[in-house]
Amino acid sequence: MRKLKISIVSYLNSMPFLYGIRRDSQLMDKCEMSLDVPSDCAKKVLSGEADVGLVPVITLKGMPEGRVVTDFCISSVGPVKSVILASNVPLEQIKTILLDPESNTSVNLVKILAKESWDIEPIWKSASKGFEQFITGTTAGVIIGDRALSSRDGYKYVYDLSEEWQKLTGLPFVFAVWMAAKDVSDEFIEMFNKALKHGVDSRGEIVDGIKDEQKKLITHNYLFECIQYQIDDIKKQSIDLFLEKATSLSSTKPLT
Repeated sequence: MRKLKISIVSYLNSMPFLYGIRRDSQLMDKCEMSLDVPSDCAKKVLSGEADVGLVPVITLKGMPEGRVVTDFCISSVGPVKSVILASNVPLEQIKTILLDPESNTSVNLVKILAKESWDIEPIWKSASKGFEQFITGTTAGVIIGDRALSSRDGYKYVYDLSEEWQKLTGLPFVFAVWMAAKDVSDEFIEMFNKALKHGVDSRGEIVDGIKDEQKKLITHNYLFECIQYQIDDIKKQSIDLFLEKATSLSSTKPLT
C-alpha cells in the first residue's frame, strides 16, 4: 500500500502538529513526512507531490479540487509576532518593501494592508534568502516564521500583520490550513485529525521538554498566547474575506 505524503511547515508554530503525528505509530506507518517552508508546502500539494499539506491560506485560490481537512489551522487573534513588516522608518516614509519568499499569504496580506490601512504605495520587490540585511533606510521587509521571532528586536519599527488585519477587519487571521487531495480517504483524515488534536493538547509537554529557560518562556508564550489552532466559523469568515480582498487586489495590480 502506498504511503501518503505529508508536507508540514518547519516552523515553531507547527511543532504541536509534528509532535502529535510522530507519536501516532499507526499513522506514521501510513505516511511519509517532509518539513518545508510554507511556499513549498503549497507547491507540493498543488503539484500532487504531497497528498496532504499545511498550506498558506492563499493556496485555496489555486486549488479548486483540493479540500480543507481537519479542525485545525495556524491562526492568531491580534499579534502573532512571527509575521511582521520590519522597518527602520515609520510607515509613511517607507519607499520599498522586500517580500519574504516563503509565504505568498503574507505577501498578499501586506499588500492589502498597504492599500486599505496604511495608504502607502511602495515599490514591491521579491526577495531571496538573506534579504534581511537589506532592510535599511526607507527599505522595509516582510519577515515570517522563526526568523521574525528572533529578529524583531533589531528594527526600530515592527508592524505585526495579524494585529494590523484585526485593526482593519475586527477578525482573527488564518495563515495556514490543512489541505488534501480528493482521493485521501476519510478514514485517514479522521486518524490524522486525532493526531493533530493530541499534539495541540500536548503543548504543555512540548514546552516542559525545553531545557533552556528563556527559550521555554518564549515558546510557551508563542504556542499558548500567539497561535490559535482551532478553526471556527469566525475564522472561516476571515478566510473568505481575505481571499476576496486578495482576488480584488490581483485583479487591479499583478502580485509580485
